[in-house]
Amino acid sequence: MKLRPALAFAILPIIILLTVLQGGALFTRSYMSEASLQAGSALRLAVAALAGHLSRYEPLPALIADHDDIEALLQSPDNPALRQTANEYLKEINRLLESSDIYVMTPDGNTVAASNYGMPGTFVGQNFNYRPYFQDAIAGRQARFYALGTTSLKRGYYFSSPVEVAGKILGVIVFKVDIDSIESSWRGGEYKIFVADPEGIIFMTGSPEWLYSGILPLDAPRLARTQTSRRYAEAELKPLPATESVYHGQHLMQIPGGGTTREYLRLSHYMPEADWTVNVLLDTASVRTQARTALVAILLFICLAALGVAVLWQRRARVEERLRLQEETRNELERRVEERTADLALVNEQIELEIAERRLTEQELRKTQGDLIQAGKLAGLGQMSAALSHEFNQPLAAAKSYADSAALLIDRGRVPEAQDNVRRISNLIDRMASISRHLRNFARKPNEKLGPVPLPEVIADTLEIVAPRLRSADAELVVELSGTDLTVKAGPVRLQQVLVNIVSNAADAVEGLDDRTIVLSAFRSESGIVVEVHDRGAGVPAAIAERIFDPFFTTKGVGKGLGLGLSISYNIIKDFGGNITVRNHPDGGAVFSIVLEASAPSREAAE
Repeated sequence: MKLRPALAFAILPIIILLTVLQGGALFTRSYMSEASLQAGSALRLAVAALAGHLSRYEPLPALIADHDDIEALLQSPDNPALRQTANEYLKEINRLLESSDIYVMTPDGNTVAASNYGMPGTFVGQNFNYRPYFQDAIAGRQARFYALGTTSLKRGYYFSSPVEVAGKILGVIVFKVDIDSIESSWRGGEYKIFVADPEGIIFMTGSPEWLYSGILPLDAPRLARTQTSRRYAEAELKPLPATESVYHGQHLMQIPGGGTTREYLRLSHYMPEADWTVNVLLDTASVRTQARTALVAILLFICLAALGVAVLWQRRARVEERLRLQEETRNELERRVEERTADLALVNEQIELEIAERRLTEQELRKTQGDLIQAGKLAGLGQMSAALSHEFNQPLAAAKSYADSAALLIDRGRVPEAQDNVRRISNLIDRMASISRHLRNFARKPNEKLGPVPLPEVIADTLEIVAPRLRSADAELVVELSGTDLTVKAGPVRLQQVLVNIVSNAADAVEGLDDRTIVLSAFRSESGIVVEVHDRGAGVPAAIAERIFDPFFTTKGVGKGLGLGLSISYNIIKDFGGNITVRNHPDGGAVFSIVLEASAPSREAAE
């Protein structure tokens, strides 16, 4: 087991060395062949584009040569009218065919009519008898020729045809085609394309820096033949600093430029009808990069495979060791589980006992809370009863005085005055009955349903109950009702309980101050009907405002409150579907705001 991994890692360097030596060349040849196929497709497309572009214009010179105006001009080349007619005709044909230039020459090579007759640098009057296309055409053959114009200095491809009348050649017509559009389409592509003439001089290329460069040695015979035809006018011819090599049947070309030398895969195609060679170059940098990437991938795969084998052998040893440790761990775990199970059973028993104790405590707490709420209500009733006892004493004393006076008046026979005293006694009794009725309604446990409640009536009943507390605090209550339809959805008794509580608290807040005014207002808003109680006291601090509606929270001294009034009021308003908040008024004091849902008035009061 231990010898096998060592042997594998000893053989690994030999495998890697063989892969680098043989794999690199293999991958390079493979990718070169694939790149050659792609470049061949590009070459065929370029040749087809050139041949198609030129074939469009090849028959045109012979067709134009048969035109009557051209034949007439060559029969009388000095006739100005015929020259003008031929010029206009050639100009129109040149515009329609989108060619470069069309012109007519006499047998001595002198141009007598041209499509650019009215332009600077016109061919009219120029002699081109040195051009091969003229020499072939005047001999009776149609010809082709590529050259740089000696007059226009513009590259073009020339088609020429003899003008023959009655078996006699009277002149030559030449058709020049611009091929710059094809050349511009070669720029910026993946492939570099150029066209070389029979002397090896580049005259079309997508790389402008290669133009008029020779891929063959520019020896004296080649330069002489080029100068004789003046193919490139006065352009400077220079050799292309390139070296060529063959790699497994693929032709490679190394061309320096931009501070570096780039290697290209070269494919060529000879076009016999044009007598030039189209070449396509593909940069081999990407090909060699792909080969290196593939080689690196193979090497990584070999290393990973060797590493995987070593990991598998090592894993087998670890699995055996792990199985032994798992057996020991399993035994230890079973022992600990038994111990933990016993501990958890004991803890569960303790938790069940604590849950039972907390449930009993919660029940006692709820009972105590209910008792405290009732005690708070009874304490409030006690305070009100003390104030109302004083309120009852005054009308009772007045009633006794009126009764005594009535008896004396009857004895004296002053019956009308005695009847007036009796009526006053009856009014005092009605007032005490009204106060007693409001107190009884406030004290009883409410068992009412929600319904339409006129807010002015509830406020009036509230004033009957809180009047003694206001007098004892020497406070003034101002009621401001905005609008006539102030009917809310509530219960009258509980709503009265809330208002009594808040107004009483406002009386406590202003007691002993210079300004003891309390404003109770009611008005409609978008959210419903709003009831606000604004006192002139010290206001509510922010820390207290957050807890003011909590049960048993009070700012009064010991024995003066249980802290349940506002909590009970908060819950009552929530039962009505409303909301109660407190804030400080900008002019000072606290504002308790109650928002209730508006309700349609009803003749029947809520139960």
